[in-house]
Amino acid sequence: MSFVLVVLGFILLVIGGEFLVRASVGLSFKLSISKFVIGMTVVSFATSVPELLVSLNAALSGSPAIAINNVVGSNIANIGLVLGITAIVGSISVSKAFYRLNWPVMMLFSIMLYYFLYNDNQLVFWEGLFLFIALIAFVYILLSQAKKDTYVEEVDETLAIVSYFKIIMWLLIGGVSLYFGSEWLVSGAIDMAEILGVSEAVISVSVIAIGTSVPELAASVIAAAKQEKAISLGNLIGSNIFNIGSVLGLTSMIKTIPVTEPEILTRDIFWMIAFAAVLIPLVLIPKQHEITRSNGFMLVLGYGIFIFLVFT
Repeated sequence: MSFVLVVLGFILLVIGGEFLVRASVGLSFKLSISKFVIGMTVVSFATSVPELLVSLNAALSGSPAIAINNVVGSNIANIGLVLGITAIVGSISVSKAFYRLNWPVMMLFSIMLYYFLYNDNQLVFWEGLFLFIALIAFVYILLSQAKKDTYVEEVDETLAIVSYFKIIMWLLIGGVSLYFGSEWLVSGAIDMAEILGVSEAVISVSVIAIGTSVPELAASVIAAAKQEKAISLGNLIGSNIFNIGSVLGLTSMIKTIPVTEPEILTRDIFWMIAFAAVLIPLVLIPKQHEITRSNGFMLVLGYGIFIFLVFT
């Protein structure tokens, strides 16, 4: 039954996330928000809502390990699994923004998260507020650079003409799906951990993390197969930054998140930092400014080793 709850939870999170993104973009068009602002901020925040609800639900349910490792595991999966498989399908070019802004900020957020957790074995209100304010500053810089670079994120323009009735219905469907999806996923994950005889941290850093990364994986592989640049390295790095800044930032502002599983600080978070750090040599070797198929194989292999070590 716990496995069924986890699967149903995943399905509802995917459905809820999709409807929430549609509603958010449609409403943004109605409010005359510019297209690139919608793409750079509204969509990014909307796609982080499933992770946010899972972490918040876990923290409020007395399972803080799931709250933390949901984000840590998702960040590892975004690079090791999603980026790795996408690169195997087709090499990914790396823009200058990667070195100039995205990668340094992702490393900074990762190290800040480690420091806050290591300092007193918990993430408190003020630390969460600091992370969230830092995220807003990053978004502001991102938007400023986007204007200079005349960069426009791909946004579905057909959503500009949807009715308010549809937007309200999408919000209701998305909200209800996300609520029950997070409830069932957390409940099923806790039961599954007990049945398998492993910690909640193990389940959240592996099963839950992979599940919440499935939509990004599907979108990335489809985009790569079509040779489109809809999902780039910058998008995935941005997702990792949003996960720490918005998901853990907002969750810890609502309820303090204690570290209850030592492996989070002795193993998992170091893997997250290592996967982030290894991107620099990967985009320089063997080809500069490109993540090749061989790089993709290395990332997926590294992710496989991580999952093996987590369960053993």
